[in-house]
Amino acid sequence: MEYFFRIAHHLVSVTFRNDEDSHLLPSFKPFAVTEPDANEPVACRVTVDNDFQFETKTDEIGQFDCGGINHGVYLLPDGGYIIEVGDSDGRVSARMQTSRDFSKCVVSLYRDEEHLRHFGLNNCMMMAFAFAVAEMQTVLIHSSVIRKDGKGYLMTAPSGTGKSTHTRLWYDNLPGCDLMNDDNPIIRVVDGVPTVFGSPWSGKTPCYRNVEAPIGAIVRIQQRPQNEIRPLSVIESFAVLLPAMSTMKWDKRVYTGICDTISAIIGKVNVFELGCLPNAEAAHVCYNAVSQA
Repeated sequence: MEYFFRIAHHLVSVTFRNDEDSHLLPSFKPFAVTEPDANEPVACRVTVDNDFQFETKTDEIGQFDCGGINHGVYLLPDGGYIIEVGDSDGRVSARMQTSRDFSKCVVSLYRDEEHLRHFGLNNCMMMAFAFAVAEMQTVLIHSSVIRKDGKGYLMTAPSGTGKSTHTRLWYDNLPGCDLMNDDNPIIRVVDGVPTVFGSPWSGKTPCYRNVEAPIGAIVRIQQRPQNEIRPLSVIESFAVLLPAMSTMKWDKRVYTGICDTISAIIGKVNVFELGCLPNAEAAHVCYNAVSQA
C-alpha cells in the first residue's frame, strides 16, 4: 500500500510490499497526506520490499554518520548507491538501493526486533529525503530549534554539547516559546526566505511537529565558563553550518546543492557563536543578541 507525506512542502511516497510494516513510521503521522494533488510532483519515492534483490555492491566509497552510527555507502555503476544501515551491535539492520538522484529508493529490513526495523527504516527515510531534495534549496541540519515571536531560532553543536539544554532554557525562562524540533529540523528557502520546518526526525526527543517559521537566527553553542555571544562572519558561518548539514561529500550533485543552499541561508540569516553556561542568564544573553540583530 502507498502512503504520502508532505515534509517541508515536499511530497514523499512510501509503498510497503508488506503492509504489516506500515506502523514502523509513527513519527511521520503528523505529515501524512490523505489525498495528494495528482499534479503535485513527488520528490522521493521509497518502496519497502524485504525480498528485493539488490545489485552486487562495489567497494565502499564513504560512510554516513547517523547519530554516531556509521552507515556504509557503495557506488553502483549507474551512479546510484547501496547504503547499509548498521546498528549499535555492528550488524546490518537495513539496506537501501537508490537511483542516482535518490528520487527512487528501495529498502529491505533484516532484523526481527521491531525497534531495529524502525531504526533501519527511519534512517533510510532520512537519507533518502535529505539527498533527494538537496538541489531544491532544502537541507537537514543537526540542531535544536525553538520558536519565539513567530521566528525559529536554531541551536547547533556536536552531540552532547548542550543544544537541547539551551533550548530548554529558552522554554523555561522566555515567555511564548515552543519547541519545533530537537535534533533534525529542515531548512528550506521559500520564495527567498530561509524557513525552518519540523520533521519526522528529532533524536531522543519525540517532537515530530508539522510546523514552520522564518528563521530568526542560527547559533553555534559552545560550553564556556561565562555567557558571551558574538556574530560570525560569512566565512565563519559557512564553516559552522556545513558540518551540521546532512550531506555526501563524494556526491557532486548533493554536495553542490547543499553548499548553494548554505550560501543562500547566510545571505539572509545572522549566525552567532554562543559560549555559555547551562543557566537562565545564557538564554537571556542569547535572545537579547539574536532578536536585535
